[in-house]
Amino acid sequence: MIHSERNRRYLLAVLRVVGVAAAYYGAARLGLLREVAVHGAVVTPLWPPTGIALGCLLYFGLRVWPGIAVGSLAVVGMLGGTVTPSTLVVAAGNTLAPLCAYALLRRTGFRRELDRLRDGVVLVFLGAMAAMTISATAGTAMLVVDGKLPAENFWSVWAAWWAGDAMGVLVVTPVVLVLDRLRPPRLTDRWAEAVALLAVAVAGTLIATRSSLSMLYLVFPIVIWAALRFRLAGSAPCALLVSVLAIVAGTDRDGSFAGHSLVEVMINLTVLNGAVALTSLLLAAIVTEQQNVRHRIEHACEELAEVVDQLAPGHSAAAWPSRAEHERGGR
Repeated sequence: MIHSERNRRYLLAVLRVVGVAAAYYGAARLGLLREVAVHGAVVTPLWPPTGIALGCLLYFGLRVWPGIAVGSLAVVGMLGGTVTPSTLVVAAGNTLAPLCAYALLRRTGFRRELDRLRDGVVLVFLGAMAAMTISATAGTAMLVVDGKLPAENFWSVWAAWWAGDAMGVLVVTPVVLVLDRLRPPRLTDRWAEAVALLAVAVAGTLIATRSSLSMLYLVFPIVIWAALRFRLAGSAPCALLVSVLAIVAGTDRDGSFAGHSLVEVMINLTVLNGAVALTSLLLAAIVTEQQNVRHRIEHACEELAEVVDQLAPGHSAAAWPSRAEHERGGR
């Protein structure tokens, strides 16, 4: 029995690693559907594998890092056509970036429920902005070393690479973390409001991104609505939907993105997606934290009311024996 239990645990560990590698590779294929070339380097406005990798690390721990490495190596090898020392360095950078983000989040006491403001802040500044400099630096440096990128274009490609990886963490990781809380729907759920939110999110984002009147700011009331009413379970998918539709419009050079250069489109997409992700993530964390505080206060008030009832004169006389009764009982 011990031997079979050990084999079962080993099989589960292998399946997790294989699943993480498959999820990483699949997310990369989706991200590459909207790839752009900056000075000849292939980048994406949103790189979902980084968000998948960090989310899996937060769920399963460090034991799944080989899956991230295998998935990253498969993606880089697919793009380059062959595996070279430079390919290994790029894959190593793509693996170390989410590992570093995971280590930083663990060190700061991050909770994957994202029910505190500090959790949202550390995910933004440490998990996304700080840690993703590793993958951007490794990837861009190897392009320069291989002669595929002139040195004077290093920082523009680095910024585009970093922005795609950081947006992957900000937009995709919260969605991955929400999956753990999915429950079968109940009849008492706010179905009508949820359907209305979805319809407004799709229609509003299409108008905001496809209109020539530059109305990108229309997406923010939608994200705020999702965060206030549905917290992270509503704001995270809403932010992902807005980002995807904005990226499609931007890469098509349509609506608000028409007439702009590729670099300008990338900057606009990064600013928009970053602002949407920050709004949805931090506002949902604030709402959740305030609701948790209110529930703790209500629970404390209920306990205090019970204590007061027990100490009330009528209740105490009936429930507690007098001193004389204690003395008679002692004799």
